[in-house]
Amino acid sequence: MLLSPLAFDRFVAPARLRPQLWRLVLGMGMILLIYILWMAAMAGALWVGTGGGDIDRALGSIGTGGTPGSLILLLLTFIGMALGAFAATRWLHKRSIASLFGPKAFVLRDFVVGFGIFAALALPGIIWFLFTMDLTRNAPWSIWLMFLPLAIIGLLIQTGAEEVVFRGYLQQQLAARFASRWVWMVLPSVIFGLVHYAPDEMGNSVWFMVFVTGFFGLIMADLTARSGSLGMAWGLHFANNLFAILLFTTGEALDGLALYRLPFSVSDTGAILPLLVVDVAGMVIVWGLCRYALRGR
Repeated sequence: MLLSPLAFDRFVAPARLRPQLWRLVLGMGMILLIYILWMAAMAGALWVGTGGGDIDRALGSIGTGGTPGSLILLLLTFIGMALGAFAATRWLHKRSIASLFGPKAFVLRDFVVGFGIFAALALPGIIWFLFTMDLTRNAPWSIWLMFLPLAIIGLLIQTGAEEVVFRGYLQQQLAARFASRWVWMVLPSVIFGLVHYAPDEMGNSVWFMVFVTGFFGLIMADLTARSGSLGMAWGLHFANNLFAILLFTTGEALDGLALYRLPFSVSDTGAILPLLVVDVAGMVIVWGLCRYALRGR
């Protein structure tokens, strides 16, 4: 697997100014702290907005994203994750926030290319689901269209925050300190998979889901290193979550704005495993096309 030394070095160079591991550990702690404080501030605002009535139920609803409003609020909690990464980058590593994203000229272009490739490959899958699955309607068209602009903004924030933390801050700082890809590419992808561990929702399928999520993270880590920007990984991540959150749901969580409900749950391993195999195969095809699009970078 060949990487472009120029693109990769340019992406990591700002992190090499202060690559100490203690800064990285403290930075990850700062990200977590600011993320928690942001969620606490949102909970406080919700408590004031509701007059303090039934706050536990309201917070529980946000945690599952089971209604359009709670889903939007859940996506907005990721502002705290992004702010944490920005603070750690600026205050602990004394480098610009823009350095997390890579060259500005590449970010938007790579985002559009990544989004377009994923969308083009996902379209046959969407058609197949619509015509072969015993789907039931979930969100009415009127509600879906009403909340769609906010959902798009929320998904841009959520996917962007995760990319900034895992493929930006963490990958850059590890690459500045270690030469091995097992450290700067594989380790963040493993962590990315593990933070999606949700046994209460996924049941017996949980480790399959963690593996697929980690594999997706590995692909995005490679494309980030190859392109020298977060744009392509962000575009892929955004397109993936549009498909998974706004179109189809299995009903366990994040289903407040999905148009259709699938006829099985994610915990039904017999039904979900073949789809995950297809999903992994699709990821490999998307990865290959993205690598092809980046030739000569």
